[in-house]
Amino acid sequence: MDLIDFKLDGYDYATFLILLLVVIAFFYAMITLGGLPGKLAEKRKHPHAESVKLGGWIGLFTVFPWIHALIWAYHDSLTIDVRKLPKDMRDTPEDEDPETGEVARTAAIQATLSGTEAADATRNAAKDGASS
Repeated sequence: MDLIDFKLDGYDYATFLILLLVVIAFFYAMITLGGLPGKLAEKRKHPHAESVKLGGWIGLFTVFPWIHALIWAYHDSLTIDVRKLPKDMRDTPEDEDPETGEVARTAAIQATLSGTEAADATRNAAKDGASS
């Protein structure tokens, strides 16, 4: 008694070959898609490329984290070094209001705004101060 009760012909071997190719293509697609967010992040010189890569691999079978990693790879993650800001845009202790302890940045903000925008910003700041 044999394991199967019929002779295998050419179509059966072709079916096995196609099934093997489909399995190989599936795993190739999974490996390619799993590494895609990490490769994109490295190519774009993302500061968190290693984390994006891990997010792509971990989220591969749950889909939503993989999509998040893919979006994260394209997100322009800009880190601002406050030490390199112009002096008028920095929050320095000499700008601190002694009564409230808050840092007053109105001069720097007004310098960047033009005409009516500066007047509107001053009025809004006065209203906020009066309502507090």
